Amino acid sequence: MSHRSRSLLFVAGEASGDLHASKVIAHLNEFSSDVRIFGVGGDLMQSAGMELSHHSSDFAVVGFAEVIRHIPRLKRAMRELLDMVSKRQTRVAVLVDYPGFNLALARALKAAGVKVFYYISPQVWAWGERRVKKISERTDRMAVILPFEKSFYADRGVEVDFVGHPLMDEPEIAALRTPRTALPARPLIGLLPGSRREEIARHLPAMLRAVRILRREFGEIDFKLGLAEGMDPSELEVGGDPALDGVEVMAPGDTHDLMAEASVLMVSSGTATLEAACFGTPMVIVYRTSPLSYRIGRLLVKIPQIGLVNIVAGERVVPELVQADLTPERLAAGVSDYLKDERLYVDTSRRLLGVRDLLGEPGAAAKVAESILAMMEGA
Repeated sequence: MSHRSRSLLFVAGEASGDLHASKVIAHLNEFSSDVRIFGVGGDLMQSAGMELSHHSSDFAVVGFAEVIRHIPRLKRAMRELLDMVSKRQTRVAVLVDYPGFNLALARALKAAGVKVFYYISPQVWAWGERRVKKISERTDRMAVILPFEKSFYADRGVEVDFVGHPLMDEPEIAALRTPRTALPARPLIGLLPGSRREEIARHLPAMLRAVRILRREFGEIDFKLGLAEGMDPSELEVGGDPALDGVEVMAPGDTHDLMAEASVLMVSSGTATLEAACFGTPMVIVYRTSPLSYRIGRLLVKIPQIGLVNIVAGERVVPELVQADLTPERLAAGVSDYLKDERLYVDTSRRLLGVRDLLGEPGAAAKVAESILAMMEGA
């Protein structure tokens, strides 16, 4: 390998990308002692050995108005990255999700003769097939983490590998489990309203009102609220709702314990639905966003389900309550269906563990690191 190709650009503009990319960087440094990694990332990537030229927190822009306001700053950052690539004679770049910025950067990198490796697909299969053409033209290889993504991209001419979901590297998630075989005598209902404050504000009030309905219906029943790592329980804003008094708030970060322990979950749409599936825990998925964002989303989204667990399964394994359908009454009814019908409860648990079997084997980060090093050898 030439000396110049030991320089490697990484760009991850969000917290989830920082987490997944940090594990790849750790393997890169384990496999090769002299790769010099720089670019956009967070604290985890820096701790793994990357030189941060820009912190990902400066790139975490949400909402159409916010994006427009930050365009000049993002363009400036892109110019700075391209300048660094040129000065360091970098031949390979690794882009992690974050499609708005990364696909624009990929075009400039390809024009400069840099090979582009894309890790973790944007959800173009859900909302933007036009971007598939851009991905095909602007990337040299992709590594995807959902099983159906491989054929989706391969059918459209993209060089792609399915490396397995990073969740499978977490021992408590990868552990094989048996389906639930019966309803517990005293059910525990878990509340997982989301990992962002906006999600909690939109989901938790409906969940707490559903708690009241379920208490009236079932009496002897327990409730626990799970919070993502880094959330402060004292910051919960639920309008002084007294229903919270009877819901145990778990320590932030204990969500896997709750998924394993709970009989049924009310869970915000996202990766948490896949995590819960790995525990075989029946759930009701909730999702609510601003009316404008939802209307725009409905114009773009081309698939019938929004819950990742249902998308991976290719069918609706668990109910979804989206936007106006998310009412306390419907949410309570979704949980109640499981508690009243043991056959539904057991069958859903079995089907969820079937989804877990689709997520691949452990070792995603190591496989990605090996592919990147192979690309560097050929650059």
